Amino acid sequence: MSSNIVFKGSKNGLQLIIDDNVDFDSVLEQLKLKLASASEFFTNGSAQIQVPAANSRFTPEQQTELITLFSHYGLTWLKDNNTGHQEGPVFDESQAVDEQDHPLIISKTVRNGQEIVHQGTIVVQGDINPGAKVIAGGDILVHGTCRGVAHAGAFGNMNATITADRLLATQIRIAGLIARAPDNLDIPECVETARIVDGAVIIEPA
Repeated sequence: MSSNIVFKGSKNGLQLIIDDNVDFDSVLEQLKLKLASASEFFTNGSAQIQVPAANSRFTPEQQTELITLFSHYGLTWLKDNNTGHQEGPVFDESQAVDEQDHPLIISKTVRNGQEIVHQGTIVVQGDINPGAKVIAGGDILVHGTCRGVAHAGAFGNMNATITADRLLATQIRIAGLIARAPDNLDIPECVETARIVDGAVIIEPA
């Protein structure tokens, strides 16, 4: 099978170039094979990837599938709102989140090995255990302890936040920015929120 997708390096990380004539199912199949064969290159969990013209080519649901696949290999999708010439329907990023107008409510602890992905806001009424991942296009709110990986604003929303009763995440991502917990982390005494301020992720009392 000939390849219809190509990875190229760019100043912002990687670009995924896709043949205009290939359908989404073929893109997904080929992407899984390529990522699996090159998984050792993405082990640091800090690489960013762009998919030019994704808004015009893929539905919000298809974009969520890509985000889920990328996250398995530590890739953060850096959404590019400057897509140039576009044909066909354009899916606006903010509208894509609004269409998922109801927050996803998780009424239990997210355990090791589990991964939750949603285009809008995710509310966890429990803990996020180490080894678990929660990926949201909007905000993440945890009514408990967050010790796993929390990725808010996964579509590139720089205004997204992560709030938890006890914010002890092993890794915090907001849009394309990543913050890791320090080795010696004190137990927080109040509810905390992570947000982007001046191009960096900071954690402050909610």
